Amino acid sequence: MTSAISSENFFLNAYNKVTLSDDRKNLLLKISKGITEEYQKEGVVNLNFICTHNSRRSQLGQVWAFFAANYFDLNIHSFSGGTEVTAFFKNTVKTLQKVGFTFHLENFSHQNPKYIITFDGTTKSILGFSKRYDDVENKNPFIAITTCNNADTNCPFITEAVHRFHLPFVDPKSSDDTELQDETYLKTNQQIAAEIYFMLAEVKKALV
Repeated sequence: MTSAISSENFFLNAYNKVTLSDDRKNLLLKISKGITEEYQKEGVVNLNFICTHNSRRSQLGQVWAFFAANYFDLNIHSFSGGTEVTAFFKNTVKTLQKVGFTFHLENFSHQNPKYIITFDGTTKSILGFSKRYDDVENKNPFIAITTCNNADTNCPFITEAVHRFHLPFVDPKSSDDTELQDETYLKTNQQIAAEIYFMLAEVKKALV
């Protein structure tokens, strides 16, 4: 699937269009501070976006952090995982393809295919598939960012992370197989892109 929208344009437009509440900004600033502290200490940061099934929100977080690290020229590596293995859900793939990301099938599996994900203007890529947060693909040490809803009691508490932050997003799963499906996924995609922009822009400013 090709897209008329570039990932960069979507990223910038998302940041300009999405209105963040003061509470949300304060949470993102707290996360940025934790990332900055680790960066200053180690010179590199591994972000691990974590949600129960590693199929939607955590995957979007990983992909946009991958893009933002390149955009802001930061030595930040992004990963994602869950407490259960499911699949990189097809609607999540679709909404990312619509905003300029390219997915190449690396390893086909009906249950859990693996994708090499990239975008125009870079030679870098990431591997996308559903996995546990402690999968061998996910580098240590890492900062854990959990993305489950506040009301989701299954959102994991990751004891081994150097920092742990809870950044909840509404699950677009509720729109699956409805007329609002594409719109809902795009809205979640936009929200996560905007917040990742805000977060890593603050890291970049702190490091200059």
